[in-house]
Amino acid sequence: MSDLGVIFIGAFLVNNIVLMRFLGLCPFFGVSTRFESALGMGMAVIFVMTMASWITWFLYHVILLPMELIFLRTAVFILVIASLVQLVEMFLKKSVPALYSALGIYLPLITTNCAILAVTFLNIDYEFSPLEATTFAIGTGIGFTMVLLIFASIRERLDLYPIPRSLKGHAIAFIAASLVSLAFLGFVGLFGIAL
Repeated sequence: MSDLGVIFIGAFLVNNIVLMRFLGLCPFFGVSTRFESALGMGMAVIFVMTMASWITWFLYHVILLPMELIFLRTAVFILVIASLVQLVEMFLKKSVPALYSALGIYLPLITTNCAILAVTFLNIDYEFSPLEATTFAIGTGIGFTMVLLIFASIRERLDLYPIPRSLKGHAIAFIAASLVSLAFLGFVGLFGIAL
């Protein structure tokens, strides 16, 4: 398998950003109550994550690193992510108002989604090329979306079952998330990819 394939499978399944690294849990639990809103959030995250990876890779290697301004990378990366989220927010508000209102507060919170910031940092730490960084970002974003959709369908079904009152809401959501996370541990070692 090529390096890009290993990077993609590793980001998508083996080291899933939500279930293995436990990042991006706020939108994961907040938006995964309905399938449609989970899909919209997933698409927004894929877009922002991929674009942020391109832009931050370029800014880091062309401006911050040569000018020895590496200490500014957190602020610069967050500024890039916030700008991209504003772009997505304006697009959804104008084009898909139903999805915009369904996502609610969680759409602007993509700005502080630690999963997106983590991907930009991991691209630098792993010394990825632009193509590898793009593959990693897309794999991570698709993995995030897949887990969001799986969990949304589980939560929609859980609403139909008689669950004890003490377990309703976030309690049963955490139990279900832990079981899905355990299931994803089965992918460790796939194609020789470790955690």
